[in-house]
Amino acid sequence: MLDRYVRPLIDPPLNRAGRMIAQVRISANMMTTFGWVLGILAAVAIAQHSYWLALALVLASRLADGLDGAVARATQLSDFGGYYDIVADFVFYAAIPMGFIWADPAANGIAGGALLTAFYINGATFLGYAILAAKRNLTTSARGEKSWYHVGGLLEGTETIVFFVALCLFPGWFVPLAWVFALLCVLGAAARIMMARQVMRD
Repeated sequence: MLDRYVRPLIDPPLNRAGRMIAQVRISANMMTTFGWVLGILAAVAIAQHSYWLALALVLASRLADGLDGAVARATQLSDFGGYYDIVADFVFYAAIPMGFIWADPAANGIAGGALLTAFYINGATFLGYAILAAKRNLTTSARGEKSWYHVGGLLEGTETIVFFVALCLFPGWFVPLAWVFALLCVLGAAARIMMARQVMRD
């Protein structure tokens, strides 16, 4: 929901940094790999109850995720790069809840499982919409220049980053926060299904 407002603010400095990174021959795919590796390390830190370290790694991971697109725009966008980027994002989104499940399976297991289920449902509606949008030659740049159709929703990248930051700052609140976010994800997925029914009606 907030990405369309945040992207115009963060894209100019990211694009400048992306041009500098491209000059030292660091590729967009290398930045993508760096981002998801940092995300996995954040999950490991969470599992070890090192929440401040996890917070730093989460933020660094999302910075790398923003920079991979900036590097691609400074060099050359590719279909594989866009595909690899979304796969890496889903690895990150799965890793952080898993970190909290590993940290305390008894306390966090059910809420963490519900959150991962909600992410799965949300991801299915998100990627399914993108597939049909490509079939119908639909385009959008409201959330930045992408290699695929990026449909909005109730919860997007900005909200998810804020949520993960909140979890690292207040790990004792994981269970209620996870349930609330899971519910919002499911509501967002339902809204996307209804939107797809209207836009893609034959």
